[in-house]
Amino acid sequence: MKVELKHQNGFHSVISNDRGHHISIDTTSSEDPQGPSPMELLLMGVAGCSSIDIVSILNKQKIKPDSLHIQVDGDRIKGQAPSLFTAIHAKVIATGDVPPDRLYRATQLSFEKYCSVSKTLEHTATITFSITVNDTPYEQEKQE
Repeated sequence: MKVELKHQNGFHSVISNDRGHHISIDTTSSEDPQGPSPMELLLMGVAGCSSIDIVSILNKQKIKPDSLHIQVDGDRIKGQAPSLFTAIHAKVIATGDVPPDRLYRATQLSFEKYCSVSKTLEHTATITFSITVNDTPYEQEKQE
């Protein structure tokens, strides 16, 4: 795996991988940002990585959501460098014929076992998730 960054101007740069895909990055303090910040990219990576896991797990169970959305919020240390994430929460939202317990388990497996991005970040941040199916939040029942 290899990426290359080419500075454009100000804090704007374009990063490409060895397969020819490009993404712009910038800083959130820019007047007219030309892309997400590197820390926003990390949160995007959490969403992307977990979505691949969740879709894969559900596909194996022949469950196909009508839609799947993942919202990721991150809290960072303020006022010091480096400003690491201390808490990350992902809200997984699905619609369609999706058993909530199956979506919960797929999400749990992603965050606790498979998602390399989350597993990398868990050393500095507490990572949590919640799920909602067809506008109804799901709470896993506590096992006694």
